[in-house]
Amino acid sequence: MHKEAKSSYFDMPALDVSVAFPQATPASNFPPCTSDYYQLADLLTPEEQAVRMKVRECMEKEVAPIMAKYWEKAEFPFEVIPKFAALHIAGGTIKGYGCPGSSITGSAVAAAEVARVDASCSTFILVHSSLAMLTIGLCGSEMQKQKYLPSLAELDTIACWGLTEPDYGSDASGLGTTARKVEGGWILEGQKRWIGNSTFANILVIFARNTSTNQINGFIVKKDAPGLQATKMENKIGLRIVQNGDILLKKVFVPDEDRLPGVNSFQDTNKVLAVSRVMVAWQPIGIAMGVYDMCHRYLKERKQFGAPLAAFQINQQKLVQMLSNVQAMILVGWRLCKLYESGKMTPGHASLGKSWNTLRARETVALGRELLGGNGILSDFHVAKAFCDLEPIYTFEGTYDINTLVTGREITGLASFKPAPSRQKSRL
Repeated sequence: MHKEAKSSYFDMPALDVSVAFPQATPASNFPPCTSDYYQLADLLTPEEQAVRMKVRECMEKEVAPIMAKYWEKAEFPFEVIPKFAALHIAGGTIKGYGCPGSSITGSAVAAAEVARVDASCSTFILVHSSLAMLTIGLCGSEMQKQKYLPSLAELDTIACWGLTEPDYGSDASGLGTTARKVEGGWILEGQKRWIGNSTFANILVIFARNTSTNQINGFIVKKDAPGLQATKMENKIGLRIVQNGDILLKKVFVPDEDRLPGVNSFQDTNKVLAVSRVMVAWQPIGIAMGVYDMCHRYLKERKQFGAPLAAFQINQQKLVQMLSNVQAMILVGWRLCKLYESGKMTPGHASLGKSWNTLRARETVALGRELLGGNGILSDFHVAKAFCDLEPIYTFEGTYDINTLVTGREITGLASFKPAPSRQKSRL
């Protein structure tokens, strides 16, 4: 009897947050957007604004109510894939083959709107679209484009993008996975790590070093290829919905028809990364917007000392700092898109946009976490989740430091990635 009584006391389900804390609205009912203080939507074309509002409505109504549940379980919400397919945003700037052929600004704004509600879903789309699909679009043969892109655009087929390895992160060009030419195709051997979507992707875009030329080549690998293994990485504190995987390639045969003819060196990979870094620069914009919107509502709902938290000077100062960051970040992201569209964007431009925006977003989500007090560590109120999700974005697609050094190299003409060679000690 004692055991039964104890069980009924301790094993009861948690109270719904709306009952446990009725004073503020949880993020399952996502707040309206209040972060466009400088009316920067005026910079967008009518088509870009229409995409933005379509994505925003879907994210607020379809994803916001379920995101915390999946984030806590570190599981992917496959139920949202048809909803993303209906948005017709996969493929972004690719023209034809069932892809939207949108402007890079339109694609970036769509990515930000997804990230505003859930950064993991934004990462899923960017890996699939701005890395894997774009690689096929820029570097694939006409046959490969016709074969793969329509299904990828409809999200009937899911893709991942395998560059990073256990031994090669920032130094990605030094990758050790090999591709050996054999009759009718290639044999791939090696290991990849941190590959988003890899545990359920239908096709994998894999980069490997050609054993004959020592150059980097690209390949499309099917999920059921013998010798291919993808296992989920566990215990992440951020982007928990994203299914990052360890990929093992043990004598995986890839037919000649699935070698990407446009990838013949690491510089070809950089063509894709240039666009991807623009898109990733918009992820922190979306995250910061969502955190600001949540805090703006929360501070007006939550009361202490007989007044809403929004009435206190320190809270207003923090909220204004967050809002200021969002305005500046949007302008940097917008200008980056315009530089790309005009053909003037350099690697340094892209790297500065990504590094600076993630730095400002990091400050913004930290202030948001402070403003929500104890609720700032609960995923129910969005900010805690966004706080954790921003950390991997601050690091992936080039860490803050590496992206800063890419810009530093461009403005000084001096590369500083490698440590200075050791010198003999001076006699002094």
